[in-house]
Amino acid sequence: VSQSRYNSTYGQTENGDMGYFAFRSPALPLPFPQYDARQQNELNRALRIYFNRFDNFLVSYGAFYDTTDQIAVSTTTAYPITLNSTSYSVGVSVSNNSRMYVDTAGTYNIQFSCQIVNTTNASQDIDIWFRKNGANVADSNTRFGLAPRKGVSDPFHSVAALNFFLALKEKDYVEIVWCTTDVGAYLEHYTAPSSPTRPAIPSVIATMVWMTA
Repeated sequence: VSQSRYNSTYGQTENGDMGYFAFRSPALPLPFPQYDARQQNELNRALRIYFNRFDNFLVSYGAFYDTTDQIAVSTTTAYPITLNSTSYSVGVSVSNNSRMYVDTAGTYNIQFSCQIVNTTNASQDIDIWFRKNGANVADSNTRFGLAPRKGVSDPFHSVAALNFFLALKEKDYVEIVWCTTDVGAYLEHYTAPSSPTRPAIPSVIATMVWMTA
């Protein structure tokens, strides 16, 4: 019975595949025409080794958010979205305030939700896209339109949210980047409101989940 040997510490098969799930199902032979105890024991052993790996079934994921207002200084500059707080981090971590690094190669599902506001009297746009290792990811941009403010102290609010699949190598990093047509349109956070009491609103929530090798 042939098997793909698996290193459970690093998540790597002997052929170099990376990822916590980087193992293959055993190639089981056809059964003998007559019952054979030795073959049956070999089949059971191969299946037991294979399914025991699922007892330590791990996946890389991270959930992060930011508790500050993120305001542009210039409309001609792109700004990486910052993430100053971590909810969960297993094989995905934030460094340099905005870079989400991965420990395992694979295809990741990246999702974000941004609380965007417009404090101006005119309609504005905010573009949000992805960078991989400092380079813009082609065709990853989305434009979110904002209506004019409702009043002097009452800006227009909206949520910019989407998900994106991206193939990454070990130690690659991803950034979410934005720009605006007016510095009065930006990403805003809110402290926990009262009457009724409810949670604070982060300016950004971002998650990354490993999908497949």
